[in-house]
Amino acid sequence: MKIGIIDTTFARVDMGSVAVEEIKKLEPTAEIIRWTVPGIKDIPGAAKRMIDAHGCDGLIVLGWVGREFVDKLSYVAYSVGIMLVGIFTGKPIIDVTVHEDESDDPKKLREIAIDRARKHARNLVYILRDPKYLTKWAGKGLRQGYPDVGPIK
Repeated sequence: MKIGIIDTTFARVDMGSVAVEEIKKLEPTAEIIRWTVPGIKDIPGAAKRMIDAHGCDGLIVLGWVGREFVDKLSYVAYSVGIMLVGIFTGKPIIDVTVHEDESDDPKKLREIAIDRARKHARNLVYILRDPKYLTKWAGKGLRQGYPDVGPIK
């Protein structure tokens, strides 16, 4: 299993290291390729280059979005770019994004980022092992970055 990880220098938490650690726990023999780029708009191009250059089976991309309106616009461009890379390559790409306005408390933002990176790293491994694995969890109200909320009954 070959997994690509792309993170940014703009992020305020080293989510890439969290993802590496979690993947190594679940899949110790996985080959991990990690690249760091300046910001989220750099991720889609890096993702395509990583898949082409290294033949990754899947990617986890870790972005951080600032509080300003321009940051939200950058997020939209990034998100569309990542979706297109996934469509054109046929590779699963798990997007882990933290929005700085999710909390005013830096400690809480750190907790969100770590939890989200860890849980989505697991999701990628599960998807690569068996694309149908997550189906048993459909509609369960699982959250990444926050406690699970459970299904509506």
